[in-house]
Amino acid sequence: MTDLFETKSKPVPITKDMVREAYRKVKANKGSAGVDEISLKAFDEDLSKNLYKIWNRMASGSYFPMPVKEVIIPKSNGGKRKLGIPSISDRIAQEVVKTYLEPRLEAVFLPQSYGYRPNKSAHQALEEVRTNVRHYAWVIDMDIKSFFDEVNHELLMKAIDKHVPEKWVKMYIKRWLEAPVQTEERLVQKQGKGTPQGGVISPLLANLFLHYVLDKWIEQTFPTVKFVRYADDIVVHCKSENQSHYVLEGIRCRLKECQLQLSEEKTKITYCKDYRRNEGQDYPKSFDFLGHTFKPMSKKSNRDTGVFLGFDCQMSMKSRSRILATWRQMDFHRESTKTLQAIAEMLNTQTRGIINYFGKMGIRMLEILFRHLDYRIAKWVKTKFKRLRSYQKAFDWLRDIKSSYPNMFVHWSISKI
Repeated sequence: MTDLFETKSKPVPITKDMVREAYRKVKANKGSAGVDEISLKAFDEDLSKNLYKIWNRMASGSYFPMPVKEVIIPKSNGGKRKLGIPSISDRIAQEVVKTYLEPRLEAVFLPQSYGYRPNKSAHQALEEVRTNVRHYAWVIDMDIKSFFDEVNHELLMKAIDKHVPEKWVKMYIKRWLEAPVQTEERLVQKQGKGTPQGGVISPLLANLFLHYVLDKWIEQTFPTVKFVRYADDIVVHCKSENQSHYVLEGIRCRLKECQLQLSEEKTKITYCKDYRRNEGQDYPKSFDFLGHTFKPMSKKSNRDTGVFLGFDCQMSMKSRSRILATWRQMDFHRESTKTLQAIAEMLNTQTRGIINYFGKMGIRMLEILFRHLDYRIAKWVKTKFKRLRSYQKAFDWLRDIKSSYPNMFVHWSISKI
């Protein structure tokens, strides 16, 4: 990269290396263009000049973000999720500040918080919930209503003030929080709340906000309960029915104080029924967390004494339905001009991700899921080859291919075709 950065003194201590490192992270995360319609590919065409411009403006204090582009994503339940996509330049600028602040805030956050943190993962959060439900029979499955849209700027800046003395950092965070949103119809000004779900720095700010709104507060107010939080997805573990109602009411009041509220239709108390527990007849017996359903399940005994009723997790029906819908929309069974190898290449990246995520908690549901995928591949075989017009012949042909090329499809490592 040609060095076009100036070396003269700047009032804000941002270096050219900080900007370059931020660019590398943003590029690795890919993503679409913002309101200026400049993609990563277009940004790279004049990379040195573009990075210089970001550094020069940030280091001089004259950097102002562009409006955030609103993108509507359909949700599996029929609702819609609003994402706010900053421009490439703004994502790089946010990454500069995020990288600068993150180690400081990481030292403050509690271990029960897992979302969007270095060296933390959804699998670790799931494992902690798995452990907790063995010891706590009652769960509060919480959903905060429109969390990213409702984050109060004044309260968030109070939390920032507690850990960030640098005026330039606070100045830029405030500018990002106040950046207007460009919808399809018009430019919408912020009204003192909201942080774009899609902004680079938003997860860090959300974690800081919820650290004080809930994490520290739960730890101090209800020291006998356990909780696990992944971003704004929170599970609270209680010892008794009475405690679960008491804690839920306390959380409801706490959120109201902080200008948030629960989504009442999505928040519930669940009884974790297993072979040791036989209460809670009037309560739900399952809850979803991070794409998995926790529920009573038959488990094999470690002592080879048969099975027992445990309380564990597996891929949720919502996750399964979403994946099946994706395969239907791909409609690849009609792609009769493609080769089987091309179909495999089309599917393998996705199925590898499915196995890596859902396979950690068990493969039984994956075996069932991949039967549907093999059925769709067999449908492609029937379309392509006139001599294989029955499912029996199509599956026999695929089994022959699998015996010769077992790694052609990633999911064949699990599939029982």
